[in-house]
Amino acid sequence: MPLSVLQSLLLVPLTLLPIINPVGTAPIVLASAGYKDLVLKRLSRQVAINSWIVIVASMLIGTYVLELFGISLPVVRVGGGLLVAYSGWNMLTGNEIDKLREAVAETSSPDLSESEIAQRSFYPLTFPLTTGPGSIAASIALGTQWQPTPLYYYLMGAGVAVIGAAVTASVIYVVFRNAGRLLMRLGEVGTLVMMRMMAFVLLCIGIQIFWTGWVELNRLAR
Repeated sequence: MPLSVLQSLLLVPLTLLPIINPVGTAPIVLASAGYKDLVLKRLSRQVAINSWIVIVASMLIGTYVLELFGISLPVVRVGGGLLVAYSGWNMLTGNEIDKLREAVAETSSPDLSESEIAQRSFYPLTFPLTTGPGSIAASIALGTQWQPTPLYYYLMGAGVAVIGAAVTASVIYVVFRNAGRLLMRLGEVGTLVMMRMMAFVLLCIGIQIFWTGWVELNRLAR
Protein backbone atom coordinates (compact mmCIF):
# COMPACT_ATOMS: atom_id res chain seq x y z
CA MET A 1 0.00 0.00 0.00
CA PRO A 2 1.35 3.44 -0.84
CA LEU A 3 1.76 6.08 1.81
CA SER A 4 -1.05 8.55 2.21
CA VAL A 5 -0.81 11.68 0.11
CA LEU A 6 -0.12 13.86 3.15
CA GLN A 7 2.56 11.54 4.49
CA SER A 8 4.21 11.34 1.08
CA LEU A 9 4.06 15.10 0.65
CA LEU A 10 5.69 15.74 4.03
CA LEU A 11 8.25 12.99 3.48
CA VAL A 12 9.80 14.77 0.49
CA PRO A 13 11.01 17.94 2.28
CA LEU A 14 11.66 16.08 5.54
CA THR A 15 13.99 13.70 3.72
CA LEU A 16 15.70 16.12 1.36
CA LEU A 17 16.16 19.26 3.48
CA PRO A 18 18.50 17.62 6.03
CA ILE A 19 20.67 16.37 3.14
CA ILE A 20 20.54 19.65 1.23
CA ASN A 21 21.17 21.57 4.46
CA PRO A 22 20.47 25.07 3.05
CA VAL A 23 21.54 26.71 6.30
CA GLY A 24 25.00 25.19 5.97
CA THR A 25 25.29 26.28 2.33
CA ALA A 26 23.87 29.78 2.91
CA PRO A 27 27.25 31.40 3.74
CA ILE A 28 28.67 30.20 0.41
CA VAL A 29 25.70 31.57 -1.53
CA LEU A 30 26.01 34.86 0.32
CA ALA A 31 29.71 35.09 -0.49
CA SER A 32 29.11 34.12 -4.13
CA ALA A 33 26.65 37.00 -4.42
CA GLY A 34 29.34 39.38 -3.26
CA TYR A 35 27.09 40.31 -0.31
CA LYS A 36 24.91 42.31 -2.74
CA ASP A 37 21.20 42.05 -1.96
CA LEU A 38 19.90 42.23 -5.55
CA VAL A 39 22.40 39.65 -6.77
CA LEU A 40 21.61 37.41 -3.79
CA LYS A 41 17.90 37.56 -4.64
CA ARG A 42 18.53 36.60 -8.26
CA LEU A 43 21.00 33.87 -7.37
CA SER A 44 18.74 32.39 -4.68
CA ARG A 45 15.80 32.20 -7.09
CA GLN A 46 17.84 30.50 -9.81
CA VAL A 47 19.38 27.94 -7.44
CA ALA A 48 15.91 27.13 -6.08
CA ILE A 49 14.53 26.62 -9.61
CA ASN A 50 17.50 24.44 -10.58
CA SER A 51 17.08 22.39 -7.42
CA TRP A 52 13.37 21.86 -8.12
CA ILE A 53 14.15 20.55 -11.60
CA VAL A 54 16.82 18.15 -10.32
CA ILE A 55 14.58 16.80 -7.54
CA VAL A 56 11.51 16.30 -9.74
CA ALA A 57 13.52 14.64 -12.51
CA SER A 58 15.21 12.31 -10.01
CA MET A 59 11.92 11.26 -8.41
CA LEU A 60 9.96 10.77 -11.62
CA ILE A 61 12.49 9.21 -14.00
CA GLY A 62 15.43 8.18 -11.82
CA THR A 63 13.91 4.80 -11.01
CA TYR A 64 13.24 4.00 -14.66
CA VAL A 65 16.79 4.91 -15.61
CA LEU A 66 18.07 2.44 -13.02
CA GLU A 67 15.65 -0.22 -14.25
CA LEU A 68 17.28 0.03 -17.67
CA PHE A 69 20.36 -1.42 -15.99
CA GLY A 70 18.33 -4.22 -14.40
CA ILE A 71 18.17 -2.70 -10.91
CA SER A 72 14.88 -3.55 -9.15
CA LEU A 73 12.85 -1.18 -6.96
CA PRO A 74 13.60 -3.02 -3.68
CA VAL A 75 17.32 -2.79 -4.42
CA VAL A 76 16.94 0.93 -5.14
CA ARG A 77 15.21 1.35 -1.78
CA VAL A 78 17.93 -0.59 0.04
CA GLY A 79 20.76 1.29 -1.68
CA GLY A 80 19.08 4.67 -1.41
CA GLY A 81 18.19 4.08 2.23
CA LEU A 82 21.77 3.14 3.06
CA LEU A 83 23.11 6.24 1.33
CA VAL A 84 20.59 8.51 3.07
CA ALA A 85 21.38 6.95 6.44
CA TYR A 86 25.11 7.26 5.72
CA SER A 87 24.66 10.94 4.88
CA GLY A 88 22.82 11.47 8.16
CA TRP A 89 25.52 9.62 10.08
CA ASN A 90 28.26 11.72 8.48
CA MET A 91 26.39 14.90 9.39
CA LEU A 92 26.18 13.69 12.99
CA THR A 93 29.80 12.64 13.34
CA GLY A 94 31.85 14.61 10.82
CA ASN A 95 32.15 17.65 8.57
CA GLU A 96 33.61 16.35 5.31
CA ILE A 97 31.50 18.73 3.23
CA ASP A 98 33.27 21.68 4.86
CA LYS A 99 36.35 21.08 2.68
CA LEU A 100 34.30 21.47 -0.49
CA ARG A 101 32.53 24.56 0.83
CA GLU A 102 35.83 26.16 1.79
CA ALA A 103 37.20 25.52 -1.70
CA VAL A 104 34.17 27.19 -3.29
CA ALA A 105 34.34 30.10 -0.87
CA GLU A 106 37.96 30.72 -1.79
CA THR A 107 36.99 31.19 -5.46
CA SER A 108 34.16 33.63 -4.61
CA SER A 109 34.81 37.33 -4.94
CA PRO A 110 32.72 40.43 -4.25
CA ASP A 111 33.98 41.79 -7.61
CA LEU A 112 32.23 39.12 -9.69
CA SER A 113 29.74 40.49 -12.21
CA GLU A 114 26.11 39.39 -12.10
CA SER A 115 26.53 37.39 -15.31
CA GLU A 116 29.47 35.49 -13.81
CA ILE A 117 27.49 34.78 -10.67
CA ALA A 118 24.51 33.58 -12.73
CA GLN A 119 26.81 31.09 -14.47
CA ARG A 120 27.59 29.62 -11.07
CA SER A 121 23.93 29.14 -10.18
CA PHE A 122 24.06 25.52 -11.35
CA TYR A 123 27.68 24.57 -10.75
CA PRO A 124 28.78 24.51 -8.02
CA LEU A 125 25.90 26.12 -6.09
CA THR A 126 23.07 23.87 -7.29
CA PHE A 127 25.26 20.83 -7.92
CA PRO A 128 26.97 19.56 -5.85
CA LEU A 129 26.50 21.97 -2.91
CA THR A 130 22.69 22.10 -2.84
CA THR A 131 21.43 19.03 -4.70
CA GLY A 132 24.38 16.68 -4.66
CA PRO A 133 24.65 12.90 -5.03
CA GLY A 134 23.06 12.31 -1.63
CA SER A 135 19.89 14.29 -2.34
CA ILE A 136 19.62 12.82 -5.85
CA ALA A 137 19.86 9.28 -4.47
CA ALA A 138 17.30 10.14 -1.80
CA SER A 139 14.97 11.59 -4.46
CA ILE A 140 15.23 8.38 -6.49
CA ALA A 141 14.49 6.34 -3.37
CA LEU A 142 11.45 8.53 -2.65
CA GLY A 143 10.25 7.99 -6.20
CA THR A 144 10.02 4.26 -5.54
CA GLN A 145 7.18 4.88 -3.06
CA TRP A 146 4.68 5.36 -5.90
CA GLN A 147 3.57 2.45 -8.06
CA PRO A 148 3.61 2.94 -11.86
CA THR A 149 0.24 1.16 -12.11
CA PRO A 150 -2.61 1.87 -11.95
CA LEU A 151 -2.34 5.23 -13.66
CA TYR A 152 -4.08 6.94 -10.73
CA TYR A 153 -1.27 6.02 -8.34
CA TYR A 154 1.38 7.24 -10.75
CA LEU A 155 -0.38 10.57 -11.32
CA MET A 156 -0.83 10.97 -7.58
CA GLY A 157 2.86 10.25 -7.06
CA ALA A 158 3.85 12.70 -9.78
CA GLY A 159 1.71 15.38 -8.16
CA VAL A 160 3.27 14.71 -4.77
CA ALA A 161 6.75 14.85 -6.33
CA VAL A 162 6.08 18.21 -7.98
CA ILE A 163 4.48 19.77 -4.89
CA GLY A 164 6.98 18.27 -2.44
CA ALA A 165 9.88 19.46 -4.57
CA ALA A 166 8.27 22.90 -4.77
CA VAL A 167 8.04 23.05 -0.96
CA THR A 168 11.68 22.01 -0.71
CA ALA A 169 12.76 24.57 -3.32
CA SER A 170 10.75 27.28 -1.55
CA VAL A 171 12.59 26.59 1.71
CA ILE A 172 15.90 26.72 -0.17
CA TYR A 173 14.97 30.10 -1.67
CA VAL A 174 13.81 31.60 1.65
CA VAL A 175 16.96 30.46 3.47
CA PHE A 176 19.35 31.63 0.75
CA ARG A 177 17.48 34.90 0.22
CA ASN A 178 17.72 35.72 3.93
CA ALA A 179 21.15 34.18 4.44
CA GLY A 180 22.68 37.22 6.11
CA ARG A 181 19.87 37.81 8.61
CA LEU A 182 19.44 34.10 9.32
CA LEU A 183 23.08 33.48 10.14
CA MET A 184 23.18 36.51 12.42
CA ARG A 185 20.14 35.30 14.37
CA LEU A 186 21.09 31.65 14.69
CA GLY A 187 24.72 32.13 15.51
CA GLU A 188 27.29 29.36 15.34
CA VAL A 189 25.85 27.32 18.21
CA GLY A 190 22.25 27.57 16.99
CA THR A 191 23.25 26.52 13.48
CA LEU A 192 25.18 23.52 14.84
CA VAL A 193 22.30 22.37 17.05
CA MET A 194 19.78 22.58 14.21
CA MET A 195 22.08 20.71 11.82
CA ARG A 196 22.56 17.88 14.34
CA MET A 197 18.80 17.55 14.89
CA MET A 198 18.16 17.43 11.14
CA ALA A 199 20.95 14.87 10.77
CA PHE A 200 19.30 12.54 13.29
CA VAL A 201 15.95 12.79 11.50
CA LEU A 202 17.72 12.03 8.22
CA LEU A 203 19.40 8.96 9.73
CA CYS A 204 16.03 7.60 10.87
CA ILE A 205 14.41 8.23 7.47
CA GLY A 206 17.26 6.44 5.72
CA ILE A 207 16.85 3.41 7.98
CA GLN A 208 13.11 3.37 7.28
CA ILE A 209 13.64 3.45 3.49
CA PHE A 210 16.25 0.69 3.81
CA TRP A 211 13.93 -1.44 5.94
CA THR A 212 11.08 -1.14 3.43
CA GLY A 213 13.35 -2.39 0.64
CA TRP A 214 14.81 -5.15 2.82
CA VAL A 215 11.37 -6.51 3.69
CA GLU A 216 10.43 -6.56 -0.01
CA LEU A 217 13.65 -8.37 -0.94
CA ASN A 218 12.99 -11.03 1.72
CA ARG A 219 9.44 -11.46 0.44
CA LEU A 220 10.69 -11.93 -3.13
CA ALA A 221 13.35 -14.42 -2.00
CA ARG A 222 10.77 -16.75 -0.44
